[in-house]
Amino acid sequence: PMTDQITGSESTVWGEIEGRTITFPMEVPVMDAATLVFSVPAAASQALLPGDAFEVVDVGGGTDQFVLALVDYVDNPWGDYLEINRGFLARPVGAPEDLIGSFVYRMPVDQAFTCKAGNEVMGFPKTVEDLSRTDADGRVTFAMHDRGELVVSVSFPAAEPSGAAGRVDTVSYSYLHGEPYETPLSLELGTGVIDPADVVVELGPGPIGDELRSLGLPKAPDFATWGTALAGTFQAARPVAV
Repeated sequence: PMTDQITGSESTVWGEIEGRTITFPMEVPVMDAATLVFSVPAAASQALLPGDAFEVVDVGGGTDQFVLALVDYVDNPWGDYLEINRGFLARPVGAPEDLIGSFVYRMPVDQAFTCKAGNEVMGFPKTVEDLSRTDADGRVTFAMHDRGELVVSVSFPAAEPSGAAGRVDTVSYSYLHGEPYETPLSLELGTGVIDPADVVVELGPGPIGDELRSLGLPKAPDFATWGTALAGTFQAARPVAV
């Protein structure tokens, strides 16, 4: 069992996992990340959301926004790992309409420690998968395979930054021990603007491809950005209070 949180002058000790102390805020010094946003049917989004504590955000006309984040954690206290997370704009059921966060319903990573820590500390639905990042001919490709078969691949041009990265404060929702939780976070977003027409999404057979096809993918995103040497800060997860 984990220890109770101990608040110090600068950080909070959550406990230990595999002999490693977990503290918050957790600072991520260096990461490369692409963020792609797609307009998708809200009903299809809601069907992929587990449980009944959260609802997707209808941004108009029965449409929700699906966010596909492709992250290479170059320097992270939980490891130098890859992540391909898929989620939706969402809020707790009954929350005010101006409260908008995200619910990531799948968060594959390629290392075991960050998977265990994400599961036990924040309730993030991390699983260890075969992920890859390839840089070639001015393009970046993130892919996931299952026993050698393609599950999903996203390729885009390595857009150059147009200015300094700005920080976005948001919240990520999850279930921790079956209860609705929220993790406040602050992330730098890349300023390299990717032409949506230059994004190539490939889907393989199987349940994950079927889920994305239910959202209308593969198709061009509404917008996409890329950035390198970005930073982020994660706060401790806390129960949702509505």
